[in-house]
Amino acid sequence: MSDVTVQILLLCLAAFAAGFVDAIVGGGGLIQTPVTLVVLGANPVAYVLATVKIPSFSGTALAARQYVKQVRIRWPLAALSCATAFFASFGGSLLLTRVSNNFIKPVLLVVLAAVAVYTFIRKDFGQRPARDVPFPVQLRAAFFSSLVLGLYDGFIGPGTGSFLILAFIILIGFDFLQASAHAKLTNLATNLGSITLFLLKGKILWMFALPMAASNALGGYLGAKLAIARGNRFIRIFFLIVVAGTLLRFCYDVFWK
Repeated sequence: MSDVTVQILLLCLAAFAAGFVDAIVGGGGLIQTPVTLVVLGANPVAYVLATVKIPSFSGTALAARQYVKQVRIRWPLAALSCATAFFASFGGSLLLTRVSNNFIKPVLLVVLAAVAVYTFIRKDFGQRPARDVPFPVQLRAAFFSSLVLGLYDGFIGPGTGSFLILAFIILIGFDFLQASAHAKLTNLATNLGSITLFLLKGKILWMFALPMAASNALGGYLGAKLAIARGNRFIRIFFLIVVAGTLLRFCYDVFWK
């Protein structure tokens, strides 16, 4: 078995796991991105990050399709979120090619710690029926959160799906299932914005990106079906696990790297 075949197999396994996790609570990049950086370590980082966006897009697309079929979508709000996220992510990826992102990690470490503690303490977080937040307030919240998290996803990336779910719960009033559905559509737009930028710059390694995309899509399909079938309680538990994993990852980046 050639080295390239082994690389593809490892990357496909990581992509499947990432797609599965990402479809439920986001955060699949915590699995896929580190593995890809190790396996394709001989390549420039920009090329690796560009390549990872292709499977991220495919898995998110298939998961979003499952959610759209089963969950009621607020389409005006989703359209605003997606449009804002697309352009913000494009700008974030452009910034990535010019600026170091290391200074943001300590800030994220504090935010993630707060999120994990809050979610653990509030047993009803994301499990109550959707709150009746006025629609104009929802639109403003959707625009602001999509702008900030779109920039973040294009610039750094890990945990974007989880942050989007948080935004849709706290700022817009959705439960976990509704938040996951809308977060998937918005995350699809952030991936597309980054891919557009990287396509223009010719930085995608297609030999690895395409098989990873198929594996991520399969994981996303299965993860979304499981999340829809099991409901809010299951998603909350999974969310806590992924936030804890994200927190550990940033602790490692900040204190030991």
